Amino acid sequence: MKKHTLVLFSLLATGTVSAQEVIATQGNSYSNANGSIDFTIGEVIIDTGTDGTNDLTQGFHQSNWSLVGVVDHDLSYEAIVFPNPTEDILNIKTQAFENVMYSLYDAQGKLVIQNKLSAAQTLIQVSHLAAGSYSLILNNKTQKLKTFNLIKIN
Repeated sequence: MKKHTLVLFSLLATGTVSAQEVIATQGNSYSNANGSIDFTIGEVIIDTGTDGTNDLTQGFHQSNWSLVGVVDHDLSYEAIVFPNPTEDILNIKTQAFENVMYSLYDAQGKLVIQNKLSAAQTLIQVSHLAAGSYSLILNNKTQKLKTFNLIKIN
């Protein structure tokens, strides 16, 4: 009888354990109707696979990585673009804005927005654009100054 009670107790004890627990100094959890994500900062990646369209990173907890970049055509020209990734408004901040144009291209190279920088901080409305990768090129009359690779999210 004691043996059966011990086996039953062991099964009940292991049946109540539902998940692993991570104690970390940084991280967060997000969820909506489509799914959820939990992540912590500083954990290693075990493996990443892709089918050409979707990436799957398996390991401990992972966040969504968006890789972006800047190409400096003129090293003396200083400008920043934020936020990146962006959802509604894109900010271009530079002290040298006079006679500088911006051109925003989609991933296929199609020009979607073009205008002059109007102030030290110029706002661009991008909420109407589809989610995806874009390139923002800043140039003056004679040369390209900077190219920013951007991510637009919905």
